[in-house]
Amino acid sequence: MTNEHAAKVLQAARDLAPTLSSRSAEIEEARRLPVDVLDQLKAAGCFRMFLPRSHGGFEVDLRTGMDVLETLARADGATGWTVMLGSESPLLFALLSRERFDAVYSGGPDVIIGGGFNAQGEAHATEGGYRVTGRWSFASGCEHADWLFGNCVLMDGGRPRMGAAGDVRETPEMRGMLFPAREVRILDTWSVLGLRGTGSHDIAVEGAFCPAEHSFDIFQGQPSVACPGFVAPVLHFVLHMGAVAVGIAQGALDETVTLARSGKKRLYARAGLADSPVFQVHLGRAETSVRAARALLRDTGDELWDACVNNPGAAAAIAPRLSATLAWVTEVAARAVDACYQAGGGGVARNASPVQRRFRDIHTFSQHAAAAEGWFGQAGGALLGHPTGFWT
Repeated sequence: MTNEHAAKVLQAARDLAPTLSSRSAEIEEARRLPVDVLDQLKAAGCFRMFLPRSHGGFEVDLRTGMDVLETLARADGATGWTVMLGSESPLLFALLSRERFDAVYSGGPDVIIGGGFNAQGEAHATEGGYRVTGRWSFASGCEHADWLFGNCVLMDGGRPRMGAAGDVRETPEMRGMLFPAREVRILDTWSVLGLRGTGSHDIAVEGAFCPAEHSFDIFQGQPSVACPGFVAPVLHFVLHMGAVAVGIAQGALDETVTLARSGKKRLYARAGLADSPVFQVHLGRAETSVRAARALLRDTGDELWDACVNNPGAAAAIAPRLSATLAWVTEVAARAVDACYQAGGGGVARNASPVQRRFRDIHTFSQHAAAAEGWFGQAGGALLGHPTGFWT
């Protein structure tokens, strides 16, 4: 990657930010990205930023990708989340064979995948592939995806196929099953508190055939593309999520400052928000917390990127701290947004308030399994020398 490529996509995201902010209410109402917004994001290179240059992408480094995602989420949380998942498409496609990866991108670089990471389907082995039935929740961006996948438990004789002998976890084998989007049913289920514009509906198939070459191991698979950005894809995803959380929190701070500067005065208060020492303390603490979260995220990201470049085998050892980092960043981001919401008074409770949208977005985000408090236990166990496994 050259600095020119990184600068190009980051500047394009910054240029789009005012438009995204102005259309946040529209995006939320539509419960998906409008087609013209999607086209602008594609033209900016947001969905191809991690794709290798050999296939028409920008091949940006981890830090640049995180900065792009934070920029978009700062403008609109749902856009940041949706682009995050769409931009990760090459990392998932790379879990297929190199031949299939090349075929996916033979028609152009802006190919988007969506789907369900939780194993909510069954895949029964048959000649040439699998017969798949399942329903998967939280398939963000499914309405504009080109391909959709669902993670499945592999079945043998009506029973789950268990892991290899000696696997102390004795967990069933799982594989993602990939289908052209037209073969998958989208169920309108995304009526939620926040991040409404992500269109994270359920998807389903029943008795659908998936060729073996279209199946992949989401969490343990080895990428067929040899470059730093494709080492340990799930670890990259964790940091991408953190960038979105920081972006949502920074957006709430921006909007709270704008509110205070507008002359906002809470009922019965002697001074406007901007002149209130108590408000200034809370705002300063929240802003400092967000900067700390961003700094930790970047520091951890730089550590992972260094391992991916110089010692790929060491990347897995960082996993427990990566998981704990996301859990902490999410907690800090939520507290910062809460402070903005509480400071804004009764007016921010209205649907029209951008601060209210940030409040709903971050608390929807915080419910994600990857940001759960339990991940601190992975980091603690690693410090004590206890065996830990990522995403177990």
